[in-house]
Amino acid sequence: MIKTDALIIGAGPTGLFTAHQLKLIGLNCEVVDNLDKIGGQCIELYPDKPIYDIPAVPECTGEELTNNLINQLKPFDVKFHLSERVEEVKKNNENWKVKTNKGTEFSTPNIVIAGGVGSFEPRKFGPKECEKFENKSIFYSIKDKSIFKGKAVSIFGGGDSALDWAIELSKDSKINLIHRRDEFRGAQATVDKMRDLVKSGKINLFTKYQLKNANGKENLESIDIEHDNKEAKNLKTNYVLGFFGLIMQLGPIANWGLNIDKKTISVDTEKFQTNQDGIYAIGDICTYPGKLKLILSGFHEGALAARACFKLARPNEKYRFEFTTTSSNLLKRLGKKE
Repeated sequence: MIKTDALIIGAGPTGLFTAHQLKLIGLNCEVVDNLDKIGGQCIELYPDKPIYDIPAVPECTGEELTNNLINQLKPFDVKFHLSERVEEVKKNNENWKVKTNKGTEFSTPNIVIAGGVGSFEPRKFGPKECEKFENKSIFYSIKDKSIFKGKAVSIFGGGDSALDWAIELSKDSKINLIHRRDEFRGAQATVDKMRDLVKSGKINLFTKYQLKNANGKENLESIDIEHDNKEAKNLKTNYVLGFFGLIMQLGPIANWGLNIDKKTISVDTEKFQTNQDGIYAIGDICTYPGKLKLILSGFHEGALAARACFKLARPNEKYRFEFTTTSSNLLKRLGKKE
C-alpha cells in the first residue's frame, strides 16, 4: 500500500503542473496514467502540432510543452505509474483506497482527476472471435517486437503506425498489410517505402479488405478477410496487429459515484472539488458554468485543487500562501538560492 498526500490520475499537462504545485507547497504525490508515456493528449494525439494559446509561449508543440513541464518537475521526486488504470476507488475512514488494474494500491486523502477526456483505449476489431486471442495473438500496440521474428504477421490500418510497423517487421517476418481503402494516411515517404517493399515481395498488400473472422482453437491459425466486392480470402497468420487509432472513454471513473454531465465531471469553482470530498477534477474532464477547454484553464484549476489538498493532507497545519519570487521556503524546495 502506497501512502501519499495526493494521487493524480492523468499525466498530461494539467496533471504535470498540478504535481508541480503539490510538491511546491510541500505535499507528496503520485501520478497514474493509462498510457505508457508521460504527456497525455499532447503526446498521444498531437506531439508535432503547434499550440498557440499558452501564456508567454507564442508557439510550441505538444511534445515541447510536455518536455518543459517535465523539466519543471525536476527539482521534485514524483513517482509515475504508467500503463496503469485506476479501477477501484473506495472510502476508507478519512482516506480513499485506490487500486489499479495491475494491483497497485494507494491510500490518500486526495484524488485529483486530470484525465483529459477519459482513458485512451485502442479501437478494436469487430468480430467477437478476436476477443479470445487478444493479448496473445492479436495486439493493438507493440511492446516486444522480437516475438514476431520469423512469423506470419497480418497488420491492419492505413496510418503511420501500421505502415511503420509493416516496414520494420518485414525485415524478419512475413507481412500481410490490410487496409480498407486504396489510399493511405501516412507520410508520403513512408507510403512510397511500403510500396517498394510490396514490389520486392517483402510485404503482401490487400486494399479494400476488412477482417471478418479469426480462426484457431488455442492459438490463432488464420484470418478471413473480405473485399468491398464480397470476395473472401483466408490468410495463414500467427499474429494480427490492429492500428485504428484511439478512442476516449470515461472508463471506470463513471462508477465512482461522481456527478457526470455528458461524459464530464461536475465540480465547484472554489477548489474544483466534485460531489465527493477529497476528489477533484481538473482539465478537459471537468465541467462548470463558463468552462473553457484550454490548457491554461487546466493550470488554474490544478493550482487551486492542489491548495485544497493541503487542508485534508495536513489538517493540523495552516496553509500560508507564498510567492516563488520572495519565499525562502519555496526557493529551497525548488533548489534555488535566495
